[in-house]
Amino acid sequence: MMEVSYREEGVASAASSVAGRLVADGVPARLAAGDPTLWGEDAEREAAVRLGWLTLPRYSRELLPVLGGLAERARAAGLTNVVLAGMGGSSLAAEVICATADVPLTVLDTTDPGQVRRALAEQLDATVVVVAGKSGATVETDSLLRIYERLFTDAGLPPADRVVVVTDPGSPLEKRAVEAGYDLVLAQPDVGGRFSALSAFGLVPGALAGADVARLLDEAGEVLPLLSRDTGNPGLDLGAALGGAALAGRDKLLLEDQLSAITGLPDWIEQLVAESTGKQGRGILPVVGADPNESGDELVVAIETDVGDVRVDGPLGAQFLVWEYATALAGLLLEINPFDQPNVTESKENTAALLALPDLPAGAPAFVDGPVEVYGAVTARDLPGLFAELLNAIPADGYLSIMAFLDRMAAFDAPVPDGADFEQMTDAWMMADPATLRALLALRTNRPVTFGWGPRLLHSTGQYHKGGPQNGVFLQITGAVAEDVPVPGRPYTLGRLQLAQALGDLGALETRGRPAVRLHLTDRAAGVARLLAAAQEA
Repeated sequence: MMEVSYREEGVASAASSVAGRLVADGVPARLAAGDPTLWGEDAEREAAVRLGWLTLPRYSRELLPVLGGLAERARAAGLTNVVLAGMGGSSLAAEVICATADVPLTVLDTTDPGQVRRALAEQLDATVVVVAGKSGATVETDSLLRIYERLFTDAGLPPADRVVVVTDPGSPLEKRAVEAGYDLVLAQPDVGGRFSALSAFGLVPGALAGADVARLLDEAGEVLPLLSRDTGNPGLDLGAALGGAALAGRDKLLLEDQLSAITGLPDWIEQLVAESTGKQGRGILPVVGADPNESGDELVVAIETDVGDVRVDGPLGAQFLVWEYATALAGLLLEINPFDQPNVTESKENTAALLALPDLPAGAPAFVDGPVEVYGAVTARDLPGLFAELLNAIPADGYLSIMAFLDRMAAFDAPVPDGADFEQMTDAWMMADPATLRALLALRTNRPVTFGWGPRLLHSTGQYHKGGPQNGVFLQITGAVAEDVPVPGRPYTLGRLQLAQALGDLGALETRGRPAVRLHLTDRAAGVARLLAAAQEA
């Protein structure tokens, strides 16, 4: 059963105060019943078509026979290599479901040519591709579908036998799937992407990969009746903690799951909370993989782990539903609409405008440090000095965000000494992993340092970066492409698209006056090594 417990007096006091107000206004029962008026007049129209997630534990059970048939046909055809092409809410939940169930799933939520090429080379004869998106118009999803269609056709493998589409009714992707003869599973249209964990978007890839998706619905179904209660309601308890703490100035949400049997849940929570609350200059900033620094504005929430200010216990299906409910409540307390994402479109439009140009306007670097070019208004003249400059620029209530438009799996291809033990292998991977930069810079500041992979971050924390408080400092990393991937039917390659996405997002940040620097690795492996060495020198 699901349980939320407060482990710190200040959190308990703040949560009790706001929970009392919510109960007095009848909010728990109204939210559980899907009342779209809760978030005010301006949000009512959006909320009216975005509360279907509350019914998914029951509604999605109707999908189980369809999912069973899909999985059975795939196994019979020997299609055991499941690839998911989708962004944000269309991929993150499925990744958690499969990682927790320990079943293999390749998630392509990227435009990085190296990462995509690696997936394309894996067991093509045994590959089934799930193409997931509410509309299918997202540039990453469209590009990946085009690439796989061409690859299957060139190999003499009919795409209609190997592509499964998950989308909303009436979407352009539905029309495309019908015309191409693809297996098609329609999702519930009144569910936003980041609230869709228990919909077809989470369940179809999970079922194909071998996860027990019926169990997830059982787990969510058990907690569902509790969400209308004024007491003993884990969604209310968690939402009051998140919103109450944020109102009291503790708006940095540190997520801890090191001892949990659930794998990767903080990455899903990060998108849910950041994209739902980061707007109108307000929001809650999720911080994944960081140690608390006792700065006074942190709330540490532990998933099935005996640390932190709040502990959240429960199976994965229940966790999904309770975090969604709690996030909706937090938005109510912060007086924002948790169901829109007004600043996500801006970066997409910037990307489209850049792709229409003959050449991408990269500009001239401020300085070059070995295999790293530095772009931006900086006074430093080497990387250690730059890192010190950026850390010093973080406001007293702010954060540093590292955004890497690179191959997030490349570190696992790093050379490992023959006969190395697990610890030596881990060390080798860490020193080839751009994400290690977050930990090294975090040692040198008492402010939160976040890390995100582009372009997936554009569909999650990107909303918070642009719509949340004006207190972020941004470090973007791009890299030269050694071997590109053309996008069939489009006048660009994945490498060009990836760089345009990075530059488009950088432009959106700079337009808002948010300090932002781009580091371009002219040699990716050497560049990462130089970044990590410089961070230790800073």
